Amino acid sequence: MSYSSINGIRGVTRRGLLAAGAGAGAMAALGLTGIREARAAAAPGRFNLAATPEALILRTALYDETVLQSFAFDNTNGHLYTIQVKNGAGSPVAGDLCVTKLSLTGTILGHMYLMGFGHGVQIGVEPSGSSAYLWTETDGASDGTNAWGRKLARFKFVNGQTLTTSSSALTKYAPVAGATSTTCAIDPSTNRLVMRYRLGGAVRYNVYALSAVKAGNATALFEVVQPSGLGTFQGYTAYGQYLYMLDGTAYSASNPNPGNTYLTSVDLGTGEVVQRSFTAAWKSLDYREPEGMALQFAAGQPRLCFGFASGAAGVRKANIIYKSALL
Repeated sequence: MSYSSINGIRGVTRRGLLAAGAGAGAMAALGLTGIREARAAAAPGRFNLAATPEALILRTALYDETVLQSFAFDNTNGHLYTIQVKNGAGSPVAGDLCVTKLSLTGTILGHMYLMGFGHGVQIGVEPSGSSAYLWTETDGASDGTNAWGRKLARFKFVNGQTLTTSSSALTKYAPVAGATSTTCAIDPSTNRLVMRYRLGGAVRYNVYALSAVKAGNATALFEVVQPSGLGTFQGYTAYGQYLYMLDGTAYSASNPNPGNTYLTSVDLGTGEVVQRSFTAAWKSLDYREPEGMALQFAAGQPRLCFGFASGAAGVRKANIIYKSALL
């Protein structure tokens, strides 16, 4: 896997700066925020993708009955947010989505509808006091089957509210001009935003300080190309210096139990795959389509969470599994 450098910007780590003999001039060029982010990136450990899995919630109903697409945690207030295509035959092509707010035991606490936003491949949550702001794709463009976001949006979760792409409640961001299929996740351990997007025929990931994105002057701290050889892409998240990805498809005649779900980790500093591991976690689920990833903190300890949709069409359920062992 080759390392990506876009617009002349390279992924930065404290070790890389020292190895290059960088002095005060390089530190000044990077900027204080970038230095702090780079140092924070090296601190956490790396999840062992082969570790024994555990379940957070199983066979849990969401507000609508479609397949779970992705999810994220409010680790401050102890809530879980999921996103799925809204009920209705025309919703996938229109990009209409449903957000469900849940307790950590799976009780529905509220919902929102997002009209014309995209497919819900990944979302982020930014806690704010006792509330939360959600980060999603928006301005979905249809390919005739599904809609894919072209910008990012930040908005406050308000139970029962329906938003359109022109709602005044949205603040929109486009850190990379011309990007398509744009989604994001948030690493709560470093307060960074990870953006996945397509540009120039490649799928890429940029990592930014969340505060810089909100201020409108984001400079990428890391930029990598998605590794080749993955199956059907289903979600991602990050913890420190490592990017994690989920791929696979639902059970079918050509993909019987235990399925084809894999977890992959990539070093953001080099763009190299450091671990790829098959998972048969909760292989007894019916349907069992991998969907979404997120970082949860429980009693201060990190968990790498990944999801599965299960159940029959029209009554789909959400399942969230996690691994917590670090290398």
